[in-house]
Amino acid sequence: MKKASEYTYAFQPIVDMTDESVFSYEALRRKRVGDHPAARCYENFPQQALSLASELGISTYLNINISPASLEDSKNFTEETLKHIIGHNIAAQKLVIEITETEAVKDNERFRILVDDFRARGIKIAIDDFGAGYSGLNLLANFQPDMVKLDMGLVRNIQSHGPRQSIVRAIHQVCFELGIDLIAEGVETLDEYRWLRDSEIELHQGYLFAKPATESLPEIYFPEK
Repeated sequence: MKKASEYTYAFQPIVDMTDESVFSYEALRRKRVGDHPAARCYENFPQQALSLASELGISTYLNINISPASLEDSKNFTEETLKHIIGHNIAAQKLVIEITETEAVKDNERFRILVDDFRARGIKIAIDDFGAGYSGLNLLANFQPDMVKLDMGLVRNIQSHGPRQSIVRAIHQVCFELGIDLIAEGVETLDEYRWLRDSEIELHQGYLFAKPATESLPEIYFPEK
């Protein structure tokens, strides 16, 4: 009898407030005991996340977290990815690979080739925790991802923090000019949401809308416009 994994996945929506729809679900790794977030360690492609997403009937985008190291260390990462998503009946065009800004890319040229290879197969790339590390602007300039997720440290109490407001407006403008979708991550209060909404940021993720639900899809709260 196969021993059950000590890890599983929870799903949290990314909502599009232009029409109050779900843009994507992010798969978040969790320990089964206590439902605690697991350390960001992705030695293998998260097949379990794909399997659960398929079982739950997720038809939106699906965001999964992969470290740059795991991309760079695998010689056939793209082919392995395609094999897994096809095996779980998930379209490549619906998969978004999130790479956290705070993890350094060891080999820029190899990483660029991998990103181009993913794009050629229809898989999208997102930079997670943007604004928390030291390589974000270089990642934007060198790889131009499909999506950027604002670090929650920039979002927290943004309605009353002038310097963060200026930074977020600048990031929003750069993303607009580069054709990159901007997602506000970690939105927890109505005041944060209203400031972001008034700044024409349309994609949001955070406890205000829904907490992650383990092996299920949570009920979503849409604030009044």
